[in-house]
Amino acid sequence: MKNTRIFSLLALLLAFLVSTSVMAQDAKPKASPPATATGKVGGATVTINYSSPSVKGRTIWGGLVPYGQVWRSGANEATTVTFDKDVLVEGKPLAAGTYSFYTIPTEDKWTVIFNKTAKQWGTQYDEKQDALRLTVTPSKAPTMNERLKYDINSNGLLLSWENLAVPVKITAKK
Repeated sequence: MKNTRIFSLLALLLAFLVSTSVMAQDAKPKASPPATATGKVGGATVTINYSSPSVKGRTIWGGLVPYGQVWRSGANEATTVTFDKDVLVEGKPLAAGTYSFYTIPTEDKWTVIFNKTAKQWGTQYDEKQDALRLTVTPSKAPTMNERLKYDINSNGLLLSWENLAVPVKITAKK
């Protein structure tokens, strides 16, 4: 009886140590942690959910993110953009809703894509599901951004990473 209790206590202690070790492994920082940007553009609330990779000394544009290819505009799951009201994006109408957000970068122009399939892994892009495609012009960022970040301001959304800024004009539809 005494041996059974000691064995049970040892088994319980071992289970506790293993579960604590597993939880500690999950607690380490992710390489591309989840992030959210939200704000008002006119009367519309815009929310962007994305995973934020780091530069880590790598060549980003034309390297890690190849020119001329569809990019999930973040890491891991597809970046999503949610509008609570109908909006105009670069003057083109887009209905309220949640969209996955993709881009096709080049050195001087970017194609910006709002795709109707919001919940998907970032590499499962299907062009047939595009709700809107348009072209924007990137510019040099005022500061170096180690991590990819999105901001919402009165002009729309701004993707910034490394030494590049990509503005996308958004206005509330009247």
